[in-house]
Amino acid sequence: MTEGLAGRTFPLVLAAPSGAGKTTIARALRERRKDVVFSVSATTRPPRPGERDGVDYHFVDHAEFRGMIDAGELIEWAEVHGNLYGTPSRNVADAVARHEYLLLDIDVQGARQIRRKLPEAVFVFVLPPSGQALAERLAGRGSEDVEVRLRRLANARDEIREAAHFDFAVVNDDLGRAVDEVERILLAETRRVSRIPALQAEIGRMCGDIEGYLGSARG
Repeated sequence: MTEGLAGRTFPLVLAAPSGAGKTTIARALRERRKDVVFSVSATTRPPRPGERDGVDYHFVDHAEFRGMIDAGELIEWAEVHGNLYGTPSRNVADAVARHEYLLLDIDVQGARQIRRKLPEAVFVFVLPPSGQALAERLAGRGSEDVEVRLRRLANARDEIREAAHFDFAVVNDDLGRAVDEVERILLAETRRVSRIPALQAEIGRMCGDIEGYLGSARG
């Protein structure tokens, strides 16, 4: 395939239950590929240690977030564990204009909304190796009390049931392998024929070249 047959870029959605490691996978993929960019979400939750406004999230208060909803500035939003999260619509348009893959690290509620609005997006669900492994990961954080951890685990059970509605599922039992699999999904989807605008014209040129060769050979 010629270099001119570049496929359209698309949003790549990673969703998973809390503790499955989707954010770690997203960061590793971003480090590998300069054409993959993070979608910086807006959120009402307070920053965690080391997080920076405009880099990890756009940290806003509830009034500002509700204003973004009313103005139609969010392509998806959801309330998760008492906090609001949302994806600014401009993130998608900006990435497409730069011919980049917009990587969205979101929950299953947001993924459901994006599927309705962006059918061209690719949806990958990240699964933990097992339910026990997920429970141990959440317990190992040590930053949450037992009640919060149990609520997250109960939510994770419900979220895992949504995996069957995604395009792909990747098990994060080995980080390097999981990142490899997500990257292969991205590469394969880039070569989907419906994403290659110049394909028909290139096919026509190739067939014309062949016809010309056959004509001269027969003559």
